[in-house]
Amino acid sequence: MKVTQEKLPASQIGLEIEITPEITKQTYEKVIKNLASTANIPGFRKGKVPRPILLQRLGTTRIKAAALEELIQDGIEEAVKQEAIPAIGQPQLRSSFEDLIKNYEPGKPLTISAAVDVEPEVNLVQYTDLQAKAEEVKYDPERVDNTLDKERQELATLIPVEGRAAQIGDIAVVDFKGVFSKAESEDETAEPEPIPGAEATDFQVELQEDKFIPGFISGIVGMNPEETKEIAAQFPDPYANEDLAGKAATFTVTLKELKEKELPEVNDDLAQEISDFETLEELRASLVERYQKEADDKTKTNKQEALLTELLKHVEVDLPATLIEQEVDAMLTQTAMRLSQQGLDVRKLFTQDIIPQLRERSRTEAIERIKRSLSLREVGKRESIEVTPEEIAARVTELLEQYSEEQDVDEDKLRSIVENELLTEKTIDWLLEHSSVELVPEGSLSPIEETEAAESDADADAPQTEEENSEASTEVTEG
Repeated sequence: MKVTQEKLPASQIGLEIEITPEITKQTYEKVIKNLASTANIPGFRKGKVPRPILLQRLGTTRIKAAALEELIQDGIEEAVKQEAIPAIGQPQLRSSFEDLIKNYEPGKPLTISAAVDVEPEVNLVQYTDLQAKAEEVKYDPERVDNTLDKERQELATLIPVEGRAAQIGDIAVVDFKGVFSKAESEDETAEPEPIPGAEATDFQVELQEDKFIPGFISGIVGMNPEETKEIAAQFPDPYANEDLAGKAATFTVTLKELKEKELPEVNDDLAQEISDFETLEELRASLVERYQKEADDKTKTNKQEALLTELLKHVEVDLPATLIEQEVDAMLTQTAMRLSQQGLDVRKLFTQDIIPQLRERSRTEAIERIKRSLSLREVGKRESIEVTPEEIAARVTELLEQYSEEQDVDEDKLRSIVENELLTEKTIDWLLEHSSVELVPEGSLSPIEETEAAESDADADAPQTEEENSEASTEVTEG
């Protein structure tokens, strides 16, 4: 078989395959023989249909098409094997099938054009002495006090308050009912429109302004028990319930009871109540170590991300479609598994209409992930970075101990994943040693998020002990 190769864009190799006259004849005759043994033609038993009748009834075009399908598949497979091409994915026919049928004559040579994707060549223009900047995440000592304070709040005892008005930090028990405020053009005598869900009895609310729509809490502050008051408030825009976003409201609120929190002291007893430590000193030391490690880990991640982003600026690689599609498949599969674990019905989310959109939106990230992976592999290859069997075995053993309850652990697959992860870690560490990453203050390279990371981390750390008061809170509370 004569095969001519040519390089094509997107890491493809073009193949011009000339199939010999003997093969084109043999395949054609084999197809006729198979059809003769299986065709149902009235008046003839299977396998006894004369050749002229078979050709007349089935038509030469149909027989040629069947023979061509076999010639194309076998021809491309043989060509890839003969030329020792490291193909990935399925080969693509570049010739027009209709033209092949016209040109195909059994007993004469036939030329087929095809293309196969191959692993791309990675050209690292530069991978040492890279310069990058990364945000340094510093340990915040206040996180320890904030965590302890949140735990104290959860363990607080509510004490009835008498002889004073409501103030920030109190717990108020109220009845309330909300209506939409009237515009100036509306009839003042008309009944106001109730706000759906904005009504409750014996609703327990902590007087903290940031938990409710603007105006509601500040209106309660200063009220005395048994007092009823109309409070003006306004739903923010945007708001979770779009029908309420930006709307002005009036709440009729009756303060029925007032309580304040009595917090436990910060001492060894508190440490024993909220942790496995015997003393407050031990608990504090543990929290300091934990938050310091989190800050260090985040800083290291930022350095790695900054360096890899810089590395990709110096990489030239022409990615084949097969790799991109495989990576998109993997990303969507990971997303589906994560959503399924959260209890969501993936079939309703991944509909036939939405999947093409999801694939298209995933392409940019998929391309970056592939480039990163290929670049790190190339660095590892050039610098002979390797992972020892002992290192792999140690990590596998560690993971198996963690997942000892899992019954179906594929150890071979786990060992492969571990090897890739360790090799990636070693390669990135090598790059960090041979480049310069300047640490800059946190927030200086990207917009500051509205929610503070420290507060959000503390919220995730502390358990919640209070129950939701009623469904009405979903309408009145912000977000």
